[in-house]
Amino acid sequence: MQHHADSPDIAETASLESRRRWRSWFTAASFASPWLVGLLALFVYPFVVSLYWSFCQYDLINPPRFVGMDNYEQLANEFATGTGISHALWNTGYYALLSVPLSIVLGVGLATLLSCDIRGQSIFRTLFYLPSVIPVVAASILWMWLLNPADGLVNSILGWLGLWQPQWFASPAEFVSPNSLTEAAWANNSAPIGSKDALVLMSLWGMGNFMVIYLAAIGDIPKSLYEAARIDGAGPIRRFVNVTLPLLTPIIFFNLVMGLIQSVQAFTQIYIVSEGRGAPADSTLVISLHLFLSAFQHLNMGYASAVAWLLFALLGVATWFLFSTSRRWVYEGVR
Repeated sequence: MQHHADSPDIAETASLESRRRWRSWFTAASFASPWLVGLLALFVYPFVVSLYWSFCQYDLINPPRFVGMDNYEQLANEFATGTGISHALWNTGYYALLSVPLSIVLGVGLATLLSCDIRGQSIFRTLFYLPSVIPVVAASILWMWLLNPADGLVNSILGWLGLWQPQWFASPAEFVSPNSLTEAAWANNSAPIGSKDALVLMSLWGMGNFMVIYLAAIGDIPKSLYEAARIDGAGPIRRFVNVTLPLLTPIIFFNLVMGLIQSVQAFTQIYIVSEGRGAPADSTLVISLHLFLSAFQHLNMGYASAVAWLLFALLGVATWFLFSTSRRWVYEGVR
């Protein structure tokens, strides 16, 4: 009899617990709904639709028409002939392979210098970090004025010092290329420095955000390690090489991956300095700009979607390669 009397209470308790859990789930879902809607509408849906469009001919006006692998075959043909996406990939690789390593080297160097206890340390840190918070559009216009080959401040100073004056954004020349080693490239008292080199210089100017991360990492290195190295007779250079640099490798790896992704996806500053078309002579036509022009100027959204998925695949392979090689040079920390 006792069992039958307690059964309704147990059922009622279970029902209340179920309603309580449902209310908790509904409350949590309500608070998370703005993010969930944004995730579905701005990420998942475009992600899936762009994959479908990459197999279609779509001009944003007429409905998408399935064409199979035609867009990817066009990309393959452009690779074979060295046009289109092949040229954009070269420009992107040139920019990324110069800007990312240089930003790491300069960022680590500046962070090491600014970690020293000197007078005005906070002022110097602020000055080096300030460019990274300036809006991209304003910074791009500023650099277009500074690097104006006719009356820019940089060329004016170089001319006053009697040095060669590059053409910067007005030239498709490449400093790191076989052509730059010829005597003709250095003729007329001018170095083969062009638009992509100017973009690299712009990217180095705004590396303050990476420098702050390195500064924080250096501050976390135990002082006892430096003291032990100093007692063993290690000078400043050996302490940097054997203590600071190994313990910074996890941060260097993080900035390497993030810097690579950001450099490949760079768009705003390149769009501004290249007049929105990759000028001069398509020397600044990187993959992101090539994708944008294909989609919204040529109205070839299917081809642009294929370019986007190619970019996704290249970034995935590059990131996988960095992760697979990181175990050989990234130090896991003090144990």
